[in-house]
Amino acid sequence: MDLPTVWFLLIALLWTGYLVLEGFDFGVGMLLPFVARDAEDRRLAIRTFGPVWDANEVWLIVAGGAMFAAFPGWYASMFSALYLPLLLLLVALIVRVLAIEYRVKHQDDRWTRAWDRALVVCSFTAPAAVALALANVVRGIPLDGRHDFTGSLGDLLGAYPLLAAATVLALFALHGACFLALRCDGPVRLRARRAAAVAWPLATALAAGFGLWTLLGSGGPDDAVSPIAVAAFAVVVVALAICGLAVHRGHEGRAFAGTAVAVIGVAVLLFAQLWPNVLPSTGDPAGTLTIADAASTPYTLKVMTIIGAVMTPIVLLYQGWTYWVFRHRVLPEGFERAQNPLQALAARRAAEG
Repeated sequence: MDLPTVWFLLIALLWTGYLVLEGFDFGVGMLLPFVARDAEDRRLAIRTFGPVWDANEVWLIVAGGAMFAAFPGWYASMFSALYLPLLLLLVALIVRVLAIEYRVKHQDDRWTRAWDRALVVCSFTAPAAVALALANVVRGIPLDGRHDFTGSLGDLLGAYPLLAAATVLALFALHGACFLALRCDGPVRLRARRAAAVAWPLATALAAGFGLWTLLGSGGPDDAVSPIAVAAFAVVVVALAICGLAVHRGHEGRAFAGTAVAVIGVAVLLFAQLWPNVLPSTGDPAGTLTIADAASTPYTLKVMTIIGAVMTPIVLLYQGWTYWVFRHRVLPEGFERAQNPLQALAARRAAEG
């Protein structure tokens, strides 16, 4: 396997990780008005992802950086063509960070409610912008022979990208509801279960329709069906069926695993259908960017591979430790038995005498 192909797969993995991990963050934010009746409920819901949301966003940063370094042509054409959706994503992420951090900086109910409303709006806006961008990359955008964007905003808002946005929002709402039911207790947990039961039929129907449209032809110049994409679509259907059964039976862990696998399946479906292109052109066929066309020099990719091989395990270990530390349910009084790494080591030494 050549290095451009390796880096295409790694970028697909980074985007998949971002969608899975930030998916439940966004989902909890979207459901905040429906699962939280008062300030204490909202505080409890937000604290379920409070320790991990910033680490989850690192996946997006690394994905963008990897695209810039490994496929500069892809990065340049994609970010110039999709400037407005990606700018909307950036603004939503910035305001979302402010909402999470600033809501507790002033003890005033109106202040807190204003930032909570901003969190809800941005939790809808950011994933919709991501879905619009990825759907347009798979479907193709108007490019000329020099890979310059020749379309307008209206070209980015067709039926297929809008269906992608609706599908991602519904999936993330279901993902967030299952996560919230798994991570907290009390009335918020019960409302999250009900939200999951309501969101599941809509998410399943939209995912099925979007997946079939992607397989049968998203409107791009190449409507060939990838066998991997077909397998990924089957995984999405099975995972959502298992999730629906788990939601019905109250098995929160299985339901969350089902939504996570479904999100992974959607991401694999998109990138498998995109292969071997990185940005199809719906205008001049010569404008289509393939993996080989957009890749950096072999030396650049070799250096990136060495750095990635060293740093990636460290980042994964650290993030895995974070999830392990905060694995317990969030109770009104705080994280049950939560410890940072130094406290955990100290407690272990004390127990050993």
